[in-house]
Amino acid sequence: MAYLKFKADKIFNGTHFLEDDTVLITDESGIIQKTLPANEAGDDIQQLSGIVTPGFVNCHCHLELSHLKNVIPPHTGLIDFLCSVVTKRDFPTEVIKEEIIKAENEMYKNGTIAVGDIGNTADTLDVKKNSKIWWQNFVEVLSLTDEKAEDNFNHYKNVADTLEKELLTSNIKPAYPAGRHRTSLVPHAPYTISPKTFSLINKASKDKIISIHNQEHPAEDELYKTGGGEYLRFFKIFGIDKSPFPITGKSSIRSVLPCFTNGQTIFLVHNTFMSEEDIIWANEYAAANGLKLVYCICINANLYIENKVPPIDLFIKHNCHIVLGTDSYSSNWQLSIVKEIEAVQKHFPHIPIETILQWATSNGAKALRIESQFGSFQKGKKPGIILLQKDFSASTRLA
Repeated sequence: MAYLKFKADKIFNGTHFLEDDTVLITDESGIIQKTLPANEAGDDIQQLSGIVTPGFVNCHCHLELSHLKNVIPPHTGLIDFLCSVVTKRDFPTEVIKEEIIKAENEMYKNGTIAVGDIGNTADTLDVKKNSKIWWQNFVEVLSLTDEKAEDNFNHYKNVADTLEKELLTSNIKPAYPAGRHRTSLVPHAPYTISPKTFSLINKASKDKIISIHNQEHPAEDELYKTGGGEYLRFFKIFGIDKSPFPITGKSSIRSVLPCFTNGQTIFLVHNTFMSEEDIIWANEYAAANGLKLVYCICINANLYIENKVPPIDLFIKHNCHIVLGTDSYSSNWQLSIVKEIEAVQKHFPHIPIETILQWATSNGAKALRIESQFGSFQKGKKPGIILLQKDFSASTRLA
């Protein structure tokens, strides 16, 4: 058997840096064999400048919105951004599919190995059938009122069923032995899901991994506390003049997290305006009610939309399970986990790079329940081999 041998300035194994003189050995297909001191690794060692790391796990992306690249300008604020996405997302089918192809190829080249991908259409199906990336498909349900909750839910369930059936029965051999892609129905956000719709999603997602956009703007809490606020502008696009949601007098996370009672793993995405009190409450509530919370940071999207960073230090303080995502091309300059790592380090320079790399690799793999294959350099895994530049500005796929 032929082997590939990699030695770099640093080797990050998914949790920590290995000794400086370490060599990573894989077979020709990239399956991990072992790590050894350089003086025991023999000849034909590739000497590399930078950090060798497992492939990156992007836990939040909207691949189907790739055609919105450069369409919505930065720093519009979330409410105007949402209005733009709703009113500008209709493009010719051939343009949408062409941009999806480009974006998927970009993610693979820059080191992404697995993606938690949001969609409410099947536009990404053809690309995912042939992709070298592993996909967790989150089919987002949108239903503002109870009146049409079942019809809306069934529409998105049909999308999810189509994705799952087509991907599971495809005769294309998976690029990785982690199995075929996975699909689940998820709520979009507290400001787009009616109480009955939450109930339908809860029943359909027992023990599954789901996601929800959480506290991206202060108006989200105001909506549930008072029934007012800036989201009323968003609702008018749909012909709704007042808030369709119950007034609870509580923050949005305290209002909607109790909707889930079936042991789900819940990705809380963005969390840009999440308070310390809500973090403590959410963690305690989840622990007491059989839920697992994952905090997904998409820092460049937060900067693109609101020019604000999430409270990462609070997530660390309260031992939250942190992962990274890119969001979509409607809200980011690129779909690169490397650029997310770079941005986190720039705005939070006191956080060790080992910690940020762990969020981008093993934490993401554990959150998506694919750690048996991805996220770390352990014998028998095929996690991807990525060379990250020392300034964290770019990456190259090695295997």
